Amino acid sequence: MTNNQSYNFNSAGLFLFIYRWKKLLILIGVIAMIASIVFSSSFFITPKYKSTVIMFPTSTNSVSKALMADNYGATQDILQFGAEEQSEQLLQILNSNKIRARIIEKYNLLEHYNISSKSKFKNTKLFKKYENNIRFRRTEFMAVEIEVLDKDPQMAADIANDIAALLDSTKNTMQRERAIQGLKIVEAEYLKLKNEILKMEDSLKELRKLGINDYETQAEAYNTQHAIALSHNNASGAKAIEEKLKILSEYGSSYVSIRDALEFDKKQLSVLKTKYEEAKVDAEQELPGKFVVNSAFKAEQKSYPIRWLIILVSTLSSMLLGVVSILVFDYLNRRKNTYS
Repeated sequence: MTNNQSYNFNSAGLFLFIYRWKKLLILIGVIAMIASIVFSSSFFITPKYKSTVIMFPTSTNSVSKALMADNYGATQDILQFGAEEQSEQLLQILNSNKIRARIIEKYNLLEHYNISSKSKFKNTKLFKKYENNIRFRRTEFMAVEIEVLDKDPQMAADIANDIAALLDSTKNTMQRERAIQGLKIVEAEYLKLKNEILKMEDSLKELRKLGINDYETQAEAYNTQHAIALSHNNASGAKAIEEKLKILSEYGSSYVSIRDALEFDKKQLSVLKTKYEEAKVDAEQELPGKFVVNSAFKAEQKSYPIRWLIILVSTLSSMLLGVVSILVFDYLNRRKNTYS
């Protein structure tokens, strides 16, 4: 092989090589462009429209902790945006089977995605289509984005908005189940203690009928009066006071025990009542778990496929493949001529 038959792969040589085969490369590029225009049309690729919902999570989930009077000044604020942890929680709920199942059922996605109900792997295909067309992600600003692609622009917007709405209902349902259980526990303890207090109050009423109203004050007063009666030789007065002291001595300790226990239980009842009211609010009331920044709307232009990008990449790729193919062909041809 001579030197003038060897390849020169510097830029000048490559340029001359391309110039030499320019007509063929242009033909390849034109054919590739026409083919990409045809095959990227709606006859071959179904166009899809994109709709998005952007929302921020809230910083609090409990209605009582955010709004009840005893919590004023607390760190939780119903108007405060959530942080990374709350965003991750929303993403987990958005990816839950409950939301997916309700969207699939409402919009009959099995038929909408042209999946046969008789297919052995219909659910696998359906879930894969769902994941390809419906995506959730956390933005760099800690917001959560719902993105829906669909051949029907109105359906894409409706699905995105419905998923955002289902987020609250799904989250509230999960929380309410726990809140109701908590309410039952607190309510049972509250009613039990309230009933015990009523019994103790009834017992005190019976003791008051015996004349015991304030053990410490009465005991001091009776003892003083008894001493005075004895000092004045008032036997009848002393005897009458002794009868009262006898009753006080017999039932006084019970009166003190019940009175002190009643005072303590009333304080506990006040605490339980607050917890009961908070648990009742959490079980019966709801707060949105998100701040919607942008709701989805019907897209006017398709988002997929990006035809200009397909045409550009296809044309350039074809021309590059053409250059490589011609280089290989020319190289093999030169080798054949050399050894012939």
